[in-house]
Amino acid sequence: MRYLLTLHMNPTLWATLTDDQKNAVYEGHGAFIELITGSGEMVETKALAEPGETKTVQVKNGVPHTKNGAFVESEAFLCGYYVVDVESEARAVELAGKIPDAEYTAVEVRKVVHEG
Repeated sequence: MRYLLTLHMNPTLWATLTDDQKNAVYEGHGAFIELITGSGEMVETKALAEPGETKTVQVKNGVPHTKNGAFVESEAFLCGYYVVDVESEARAVELAGKIPDAEYTAVEVRKVVHEG
């Protein structure tokens, strides 16, 4: 079963972390990638740009309208994800708890129900 593990960034919270804590998060991702690659559970991972570099498109009356910024207007934003292929939801939850961001913010675990 494949699961999407989403990472969310809160810039205000991030600003309160020490350089050592921030470096531990960065290094923790390297260790996490080694773990899930070694176990054969890694499908893919991506880091995403900040909302300021985002375009949101909505179509109204057949005309696309574009605005700068993320769709959800919130201080916290989707900053990256992992897709893992695991035996069970319990394993996906276990892996989510090993992502260093989980110490400071939530990691969402969502089952992939369709792939194109």
